[in-house]
Amino acid sequence: MRILLLGGTGEARALATELHPDYDIVSSLAGRVPDPALPVGPVRIGGFGGVAGLRQWLGDNDITAVVDATHPFASTMTAHAAQVCAELGLPHLVLSRPAWDPAGAIRVGSDIEAAQVVADQHYSRVFLTTGRSGVRPFMSSHAWFLIRVVTPPDTDLMPCNHEVLLSRGPYGYADECALLRDNRIDVLVTKNSGGELTEAKLKAATDCGISIVMIDRPPLPAGVMAVGTVDEAAAWVAGLES
Repeated sequence: MRILLLGGTGEARALATELHPDYDIVSSLAGRVPDPALPVGPVRIGGFGGVAGLRQWLGDNDITAVVDATHPFASTMTAHAAQVCAELGLPHLVLSRPAWDPAGAIRVGSDIEAAQVVADQHYSRVFLTTGRSGVRPFMSSHAWFLIRVVTPPDTDLMPCNHEVLLSRGPYGYADECALLRDNRIDVLVTKNSGGELTEAKLKAATDCGISIVMIDRPPLPAGVMAVGTVDEAAAWVAGLES
């Protein structure tokens, strides 16, 4: 049995630690983040070249099962993995950490809808944590943005009034409260990524009386098996041997 672990998340690294060296695993990272935190065991970095490339790679590398522990918003990779595993008859599991559910958040379906809410509600100082790919819809906004990202967005895609904060979690509650207060933020715009590394911003915003605009996750492909914890994923892998 040889397992492809689609990673790039803390859960993927924890699962690799749980499985290695008892199982033959290969972790795959997209390669979009410089100097990524690497899991234990063999690692490949880079894309597969779409559905056809993934199908070829799985065959060339004798993969017998796939665990998708990518970011909840990595919908293209998740869809490709689900399609190829179904075609090849490979066991396939999605490890998707539980979503956040902050009380009173304004729920939207996309970053475009989030930008519209910011405009309609006349927010003036925005804490934007949607990642570098989620900045473009806010280009025409007249608000001021504190944009927290791991890697800088393209300068020609950003709103006129902004400050970029290059940073990587985890973040603490006290620090998040200070950040919101010092920058006079009146709305937090974020994706529903889930997990503990960046959750403190939600409690900080709620306690500070700051609005939250939450972009909902894309749905998982129909018919996929999904679990929410590393322990459940490790048990699924162990069950493949029975």
